[in-house]
Amino acid sequence: MLAAFFRRFGGKEKEECGQGDAGFLPRSAFLLRFAGLEILMPVIPVQIRECEARDIASVTRIYAYHVLHGWATFEIEPPTEEEMERRCAGILKRGYPYLIAESGGEVVGYAYAGPYRPRPAYRFTVENSVYVRPECHRQGIGLMLMESLIAECGRRGFRRMIAVIGDSGNHASIGLHRSLGFEVAGVLPSVGFKFGRWVDSVLMQRELPLEPPSGGVPEGGGMGKA
Repeated sequence: MLAAFFRRFGGKEKEECGQGDAGFLPRSAFLLRFAGLEILMPVIPVQIRECEARDIASVTRIYAYHVLHGWATFEIEPPTEEEMERRCAGILKRGYPYLIAESGGEVVGYAYAGPYRPRPAYRFTVENSVYVRPECHRQGIGLMLMESLIAECGRRGFRRMIAVIGDSGNHASIGLHRSLGFEVAGVLPSVGFKFGRWVDSVLMQRELPLEPPSGGVPEGGGMGKA
């Protein structure tokens, strides 16, 4: 039945998340063409779970790639593993979710929510971040992480989620958020300078699925964004 489904929509088998310099295991995926889009659907199941101490080294490597090769983050130098551990602990201590995507025993992506602004009146609003291992892009991992993050933030009583997307040309991230119900709230032109050019910030937002309770929501607090 699965093979017939992929034949119907023009899918073909393709290798992604292959063996690389970091020693990642190869995995098989199907390239699904549908409605003009190409999406790699992983054959090996992806588990979404809470972040643990053993994940920090992998999280550090994933984030370092995006710091050095893209505009999703405006950091210039990759943080150390100790710094990433401190950031993660700060998020968890304040009661925000920090999620890991695991496949075949390896971390293939992560996502978390933190305070949008430190002032107390912002305490029902969160800002999300999501990063996927570069070999595993276009396999639906970011979508799975974000779906889980949105649901978990709703369960914890938050009201609204903000996405601050680096580079107005980041069509993949903008499209991902739009598919999840985010709407563009505005663009801040040329607010960052990285890799020799000025970079925009795109602000997107969506309402979370549950109304906030009268209490019990973490108060906003300043922390590093990774």
